[in-house]
Amino acid sequence: MSEAMEDAGNLESSGNLSHKIVAISAGEAHTLVLTGNGSVYSWGRGMFGRLGVGSENDELSPVRVKFGNPNNVKIVGIAAGAYHSLALTEDGSVWCWGYNIYGQLGNNGEDSNEEKYTEGDYSLVPCLLNKFIGLHPSDSSTSVSEGEGKESLRICAVKAGGMMSLAIDNRGTLWMWGNCPQESKEGALSFETSFIPAPVWDFHGRVVVKVSCGNEHVVALVSATESYNGEDLVCYSWGHNNHGQLGVGDRESRLHPEVVKTFDEESPWAIYELACGAFHTALLTRKKNPDDASESICWTFGRGDNGQLGHGTTQSTLLPTPVIELPENVHLVCVDCGLFHTSVVSSAGDVWSWGMQKGLGLCPDVSRAESDSGDALNPRLISCEPHQPKFPDPDKVVCGAAHTVVVGQEGYKVWAWGRGRSGVLGNGEGVDCHIPTLVLWPPMLDDSEEKEPDAKSETDEKLSSALNELNLLQTKLSIMEKYAGILHGSVFGKPFDEKDIPVSLQSSGSFDIGKEWDNMLEAADNRKLARLEMFYRDMLAGVKDKLMKRKIKDMIKECLQSSDVKKSYQ
Repeated sequence: MSEAMEDAGNLESSGNLSHKIVAISAGEAHTLVLTGNGSVYSWGRGMFGRLGVGSENDELSPVRVKFGNPNNVKIVGIAAGAYHSLALTEDGSVWCWGYNIYGQLGNNGEDSNEEKYTEGDYSLVPCLLNKFIGLHPSDSSTSVSEGEGKESLRICAVKAGGMMSLAIDNRGTLWMWGNCPQESKEGALSFETSFIPAPVWDFHGRVVVKVSCGNEHVVALVSATESYNGEDLVCYSWGHNNHGQLGVGDRESRLHPEVVKTFDEESPWAIYELACGAFHTALLTRKKNPDDASESICWTFGRGDNGQLGHGTTQSTLLPTPVIELPENVHLVCVDCGLFHTSVVSSAGDVWSWGMQKGLGLCPDVSRAESDSGDALNPRLISCEPHQPKFPDPDKVVCGAAHTVVVGQEGYKVWAWGRGRSGVLGNGEGVDCHIPTLVLWPPMLDDSEEKEPDAKSETDEKLSSALNELNLLQTKLSIMEKYAGILHGSVFGKPFDEKDIPVSLQSSGSFDIGKEWDNMLEAADNRKLARLEMFYRDMLAGVKDKLMKRKIKDMIKECLQSSDVKKSYQ
């Protein structure tokens, strides 16, 4: 194993762009990553073809997504909706795959074959979206011709959420398709299926810089004027607002974008990151004053019944409110929202989560009472490993419906935790994990990639296999350390440390538990002995209590059976 560890270390230090993660996005139960050489990998639940690998099979570890034939497309951006995925190429083209019932792939399946579509409801492999219309409003006197608009159009960013897809072009125009907010016949807000990307003309003449969307609400950062100088962004929101997720102070839904007044043109705060959960929103800001720009504040609003707002309560909030329990004077580099939880990452290597199941992104155990769901109402610091609380150089965090993923070590390592069924955690297993576990990254090379121009050498393949083995062993070791730490803390009342390992076990690998127990008792002081006695008594009392209950249960069962036998003879 020492050779494998050495090879893995050499591989990481080589700086191979095919192994370096530069972007990541999470859907309901799947994750996408983009590497420095323009490749896309996915893992998790495969239903509806959201992984883009040609089937609906689950993938327990990262697999490569292929675009076109030959596969020479370079991807520069990715986005994951609930059950669908998007990818942006170097030339501005958009590829889509996965669930399509609301048109979120921008295609109704009529011009696709059976290998790609099943009745137009979903695509198992990436399909090129080619239905962007002219870049101008029909009633604009200053608009260019449709042909000119098409020729100059180039998509620069993609985003997805719920059943909706979004894109921003090189002119700063926002495009939407899928389950989009539209005006009903009665003039009210309605969400309608749209297979064709359409521009949001409310921002015509200004620049949309960033956008995020939840189940049925959208938040965007837009320049206050026609030009964008980096400091004049205004926050807009629209869509459904039944939980206050628009941050405008009420629960009334909005058909058209409306300014979030806390972050209007006069606000002292500059937003640099935004994220939408299903029914809540999170923003990261810094002071516009350069002297205070290093300090970050996380603001949240919307639905809060699982603690996903981090305000210490389960109340919804209608206006942006700071998460005050986060440490002061820290720089937060990233934020993301899951279905009912939120996570942030600091430049110092700290990761905080809050919301459902103590911020782990796990749905509550159905066997528990609702009052014992374990939701974290305030930020909870997540430890990378039992003996390593900080993540090494984390710079990205994403949240799925019930899982969280962090990218660190300059993009060469990935951790995931939460609901792990269907391979959602990418660690080669399909079980839930309450602590960060290493994703099997980089992935092994498959046969179909060997002939590509950027294929790895035979040596790289062996090193990749060694690193996968190392990652899997590190994951198992982390879980065992966590388990040992819990047991040690329960018995001895202090955290587990390497010096607590018996000398005989360290030197020879053999362990005489009886002898070591006697040695430990001999070396213990009165306080330790008293604690051990108390622990023993509590354990003994619990066993006796459980034994008594079991005997009573067996007696009742035997009595009932005897009664049934008697009745059968009457």
